Amino acid sequence: MEKSIIKNLDVSIITVTYNSFATIRQCLDSIEKTVKKSSFEIIVVDNASSDGSPSEILNIKNKISNIRAVLNKENKGFSKANNQGIKISQKSRYVLFLNPDTLVYENTIDGMVDFMDKTSNAGAATCFVQLKNGKLDDSCHRGFPTPLRSMFYFIGLCKVFPKSKFFAGYNMTYLDFNKTHVIDALGGSFMITRREVGEKLNWWDEDFFFYGEDLDFCFRIKELGYKIYFVPQYRALHYKGISSGIKKVSKDISKATKETKLFATKHRFNAMRIFYRKHYEKKYPKLVTWFIYIAIWVKEHL
Repeated sequence: MEKSIIKNLDVSIITVTYNSFATIRQCLDSIEKTVKKSSFEIIVVDNASSDGSPSEILNIKNKISNIRAVLNKENKGFSKANNQGIKISQKSRYVLFLNPDTLVYENTIDGMVDFMDKTSNAGAATCFVQLKNGKLDDSCHRGFPTPLRSMFYFIGLCKVFPKSKFFAGYNMTYLDFNKTHVIDALGGSFMITRREVGEKLNWWDEDFFFYGEDLDFCFRIKELGYKIYFVPQYRALHYKGISSGIKKVSKDISKATKETKLFATKHRFNAMRIFYRKHYEKKYPKLVTWFIYIAIWVKEHL
């Protein structure tokens, strides 16, 4: 695989695709058109898409010189595919993980690189990731899902009391979305992190196949003593759920099959179990743990 070396590269942009034909060209075009100050490379890792995405990626690659592609013959999952991209990336200062159903706006990536340069305690950061309706994608602005926070979220108290720090900790909606601030976790749809931080963590935990891996990554970043930032002055558009087909906001454009939706749902709930087992099981009484696993099972089978 030929590799054009860029000295002092600012950011490696890694995009993992799975049946993302509907949006991948727009995503990559938006990067090419809007990044003006930062030096960058783009690495696309396709997880054995069946919708024509591999051919589309190769067509784009022939037109944009700093794109490289990895075309997997099987679906290796989000974490493993991101790690594949990391392995062939150059030694950039930052790595931006960007979903293929995401569009970036003017100055977004340049601005986030500048923010990381000026904020030494930032292990990772995200911009204001908005949905098609203009509202914030709540997955990019989260508190860690402790048992109490999760309970308040699933029974709806966080929506009843969105400005309460006690009840609304799951998505931290009590914070001002118009100002830069520290959060617990952001989403993998737009995550910029320091390469040195990712290397200390050995990057993504491949026990997570689909969902939950970004939450785990942020948890481990904060364990190192770094902070996670939400920077709303920069924006990106997230269609959300194009690959999985299980999100209401993108059901009109997703081509996901019934089998894909079931597959995604299975891994969504598996991710909850893995995260709890890894980070919380030893911290809580067995009765709490039993309740959590029962709650996940009930939610999965509703």
